[in-house]
Amino acid sequence: MTRDIGFLIFPQFQILDAAGPIAAFEIAGRFVPDAYRLRLLAREPGPVRSSSGVAMTAEAFAEAPPLDTLIVSGGEGTRSPAICEATLDFARRTFRTARRTASVCSGTYVLAAAGLLDGRRATTHWQRSQDFQRRYPAVRLEPDRIFVQDGSLWSSAGITAGIDMALAMIGADLGEDVARRTAQQLVVYHRRPGGQSQFSALLEIKGGRFDGLLAWARENLALPLSVEQLAEQAAMSPRNFARLFAVETGSTPAKAIERLRVEAARALLDSQPLQVEDVALETGFRDPERMRRAFLRAFGQPPQALRRAARVSQPHVASAP
Repeated sequence: MTRDIGFLIFPQFQILDAAGPIAAFEIAGRFVPDAYRLRLLAREPGPVRSSSGVAMTAEAFAEAPPLDTLIVSGGEGTRSPAICEATLDFARRTFRTARRTASVCSGTYVLAAAGLLDGRRATTHWQRSQDFQRRYPAVRLEPDRIFVQDGSLWSSAGITAGIDMALAMIGADLGEDVARRTAQQLVVYHRRPGGQSQFSALLEIKGGRFDGLLAWARENLALPLSVEQLAEQAAMSPRNFARLFAVETGSTPAKAIERLRVEAARALLDSQPLQVEDVALETGFRDPERMRRAFLRAFGQPPQALRRAARVSQPHVASAP
């Protein structure tokens, strides 16, 4: 069975929001010939200029055949399709007949403006979250997610998260082996779970001279990583290390290590069938109660609650045809 995948673009769309998922489905189709037929759609046929100035050629969505999946791109130009009644009608009609309707980045605005996300869980680029929540309070926005699936509606954060979402769809359609090989061909991580945070602790903790130390710590979270151990790794005295680390990063060493640990623990809980106790050991918390308190400080929820939420956001995997 060949599935028609439509990618909706518009003037000033973000080119990678479309091209990233297109490449994922294209490569999956090499492993399972005729699995997908890809269509680039716009209100008017012809070249559509992206925000980079590079154009892609689309067919008119009014002429498109019934779609299996519609993926709405995001970008600076999203405001126009979000108030274009023809575009919104197309999204609504497609939603009624398609197996999946999805968005990348601020393409979520189009689905929300069409009324498709009311009462549903969704995500978008973190930079747009406050504005999105103000405009569409009926949407159950999860701003710290790579992608979210709520029934037949999917949404993802910016650019590369669209590839993660496409890989999840491929896994559901064709099996995880095809999704894994597609990820390998794309040279991307296979695959960031939908529940994973959009943020990286190493980016949030501006370490400057301690960037290398923090990267080392993330690879060695099972160690105690005391101030003394970190200072030795940095070739400094513990007292001088603690003082300079706080000045450089705005955080104590203990808080920075806890941030790295909760990030790693959350990724493991989302993507691995490990017991909470095992995750606590692997990430250096050792004691599950200590990990629970750290999760409450970081996320306001215990590990078990976040694991349940992440599992709800994951697609059910179907066998390859």
